[in-house]
Amino acid sequence: MPDVNWEEAFCGEGNSCYRIGTDDRGNSYIAINGSEERFLTDSREALQQLILDIKAGRADHLL
Repeated sequence: MPDVNWEEAFCGEGNSCYRIGTDDRGNSYIAINGSEERFLTDSREALQQLILDIKAGRADHLL
């Protein structure tokens, strides 16, 4: 498993808690809090674009 520097968990309504982390190679990670051994990973730029798109409402149709 890569050496990930995890941020504090971000929790929405209910029990939906996620953690975001980075490694020293510029990769970013998203995991469910408590299950950090199973993560999604991509570049920092891709994670930034994902967050911007979610904030802009481009994923609202998935709710």
